[in-house]
Amino acid sequence: MRRLFASGVAVMALASLSICPVAASDEEHDHDRARAALERGEVLPLRTILDKVGRDYPGKVVEVELERERGRWIYEIRLLRDGGALVRLDVDARDGTVIGVKSRENKNGRP
Repeated sequence: MRRLFASGVAVMALASLSICPVAASDEEHDHDRARAALERGEVLPLRTILDKVGRDYPGKVVEVELERERGRWIYEIRLLRDGGALVRLDVDARDGTVIGVKSRENKNGRP
C-alpha cells in the first residue's frame, strides 16, 4: 500500500514539473507581446494609463491585465474603492479612454 502511495506521489510531482515550464513560457510570451506593443507605440505605458484613469476612478489598483480584443489593446484594471466596492475598468491602451466600467458592491450593499 505504501509503495502504491509513493508511486502516485512521484507521478503527480513529475506531472506538475512538466506543466510549470509551459506556464512560465506563456507568461514570458505575453510579457514580450506587451513590451513589443509599447515599443511600437500601440499602447501607452501603464503608469500613464493609471494616472489618467485615477483622476476619475480613485482607488487601490489590485490587478491589471493587458489583452488584445477585437483588434485593439485593452487594459483591464481592477480597483478597490473606498467603501469596499470592486470596480473593473476596460481602458483603450492606445489613448487611455475608459470604454467600460463594471462595479461590484461590497457586503454592505454600497457601490
